[in-house]
Amino acid sequence: MFALHEGGHVPVVDPTAADGVFSLAWLVIALPLAGAAILLVGGAIAPKRFAAFGHVLGTLLPIGSFAISLAMFLSLLGRDEGDRQVVQHVYDWIDVGGLHVGMDLLYDPLTALFLLLITGVGSLIHVYSIGYMAHDPRRVRFFGYLNLFVAAMLTLVMAENYLGLFLGWEGVGLASYLLIGFWQHKHSAAAAAKKAFVINRVGDMGLSAAIMLAFATWGSTSFTVISANADGASEKTMTALGLLLLLGACGKSAQVPLQAWLLDAMEGPTPVSALIHAATMVTAGVYLITRSNFVFERAPDAQTVVVIVATVTLLWGAVIGCAKDDIKKALAGSTMSQIGYMMLGAGLGVAGYAFAIFHLLTHGFFKANMFLGAGSVMHGMDDDVNMRHYGALRAMMPVTFLTFAMGYLAIIGFPGFSGFWSKDKIIEVALAENWVVGACALLGAGITGFYMTRLMLMTFFGEKRWAKDVHPHESPAVMTYPLIVLAALSVLGGLMLAGGWIQDFLSPVVGEEVEHDPPIPALAVTGLAVLIVAVGVTIAIMLVGRRDVPREAPQDVSFVTRAARADVYGDAINDELVVKPGRALTGGLLVFDRSVVDGLFSGGALTVGGVGALVRRAQNGFVRSYALSLLGGVLLVVLALLAVNLA
Repeated sequence: MFALHEGGHVPVVDPTAADGVFSLAWLVIALPLAGAAILLVGGAIAPKRFAAFGHVLGTLLPIGSFAISLAMFLSLLGRDEGDRQVVQHVYDWIDVGGLHVGMDLLYDPLTALFLLLITGVGSLIHVYSIGYMAHDPRRVRFFGYLNLFVAAMLTLVMAENYLGLFLGWEGVGLASYLLIGFWQHKHSAAAAAKKAFVINRVGDMGLSAAIMLAFATWGSTSFTVISANADGASEKTMTALGLLLLLGACGKSAQVPLQAWLLDAMEGPTPVSALIHAATMVTAGVYLITRSNFVFERAPDAQTVVVIVATVTLLWGAVIGCAKDDIKKALAGSTMSQIGYMMLGAGLGVAGYAFAIFHLLTHGFFKANMFLGAGSVMHGMDDDVNMRHYGALRAMMPVTFLTFAMGYLAIIGFPGFSGFWSKDKIIEVALAENWVVGACALLGAGITGFYMTRLMLMTFFGEKRWAKDVHPHESPAVMTYPLIVLAALSVLGGLMLAGGWIQDFLSPVVGEEVEHDPPIPALAVTGLAVLIVAVGVTIAIMLVGRRDVPREAPQDVSFVTRAARADVYGDAINDELVVKPGRALTGGLLVFDRSVVDGLFSGGALTVGGVGALVRRAQNGFVRSYALSLLGGVLLVVLALLAVNLA
């Protein structure tokens, strides 16, 4: 809630209580949450009745959240900079011993931008889903899951404390599991859902440990309390806290080494892919790092690790995107790379926080546009995802082509489009902080130009390569209208940078913008970035645009291509470093359990049983045997007494 400004000072500003339109903040979460409950429970009780209107209800409720979010945003703009933090206390959540946690909602400039992205883009994805899922027999349940996803993400970004954030964090994990595996009749979808769930639990362990460390240090999980008292903690504590938060962020935002789930998540319906990659799940890690700026500004070592992880990831994802023939997986590799840019901006501190959020917003526009565009292509190609079976679709799907092209130009950083403004600012700051990191960011921009041009050429240009029984066609209006809106945002999103608006707007949260001095003038950085992107585009045209694209992927390829096709061996690395040692450990524990633990307890039981068997032989039921035993006992007692007297 409070920003760490240059010099390490945290301004203490009392947040105002929610009044006016801000008193409706709880409804932003409540509307989609109610939609999820109604659709999932009602759809199970009366499926035929809800089938007629469930998708409409599921779409209208997020739109209602967007309307409230927009009204609060406009009201926030009318306030002074120092009066842009509002807290709404909903109810007392936990009150045990020394732990007092309220279900409190925080609304400030950072929250405001996330609400507009989540509810705005999320609503467009809901509208698109009406057409995309029109013939799915479980459509009501799908919209219920979508509403749950949006409600969980809204809880995450509106919470005033880490525990509330964690509640939304886990809700996002649950919703993603349900949606990625929505078509669970497919083994690949069920496996992908489990993979995403398990890998994210690793990150969640880091976040939960961070919350416990925060409570042990400050006796609170509130952003307000921790921010105001952060100076009292040691640098080691802040470093440990920062690294644990980063582990959590790596899971949700698919950063190395917890990135392996992201491409498999494409098994879910395409609207799910758009929601995960543009407006919800993968942006959660960037939000966590930015919201926790008061931690990372006091933990330079943790900041350095963020930068390293982000740099590796932006290149890792870009390389993956170069060799994928599955259109959705090519876009997924792109998402991994673009989130890497956002994490890089956040890792660069006060100079980069605002630009990280700026790129997060523009990426939300153009990536949702392209994922939904990919779904439109699949809709017209009988759900075929292989770009080698496409070609020349620009004439068959003109609206899809033109809108997708706007997203393409935005992501490669074509001058004037939204990505040009947001990504180049991160590259500028990176070059100013460390020229090696900046050079890697420039290289990533060039690779982006290559793989996105390859995708465009294989899909919309060249000769047609589809089968005779496939008849490409444009999608219905309910699917193309959201594409048009997102395409317009992909073009115009850069206006948020005009006059330094986004830096000024976010300054109460992330601090005042600091001057960054790249080794070459900013205009030269921009020119160099455009030139490198142009090189990537040219290489793609030479290698793909001017050659025939075979319907089957060539097997005689370079090591780099094989590595890219195998996701840079992410699964193989996890298998060697985690899965196999885990299995060996589990096998060893099983042997120990059976031979030692079970042996100890089973041996004791067998001993008791053996003694019992011996004793049982004496219990034969004959009176003469009992009399003989009694006589023997009496004789033993007499002999014992005589021995004592003689002694």
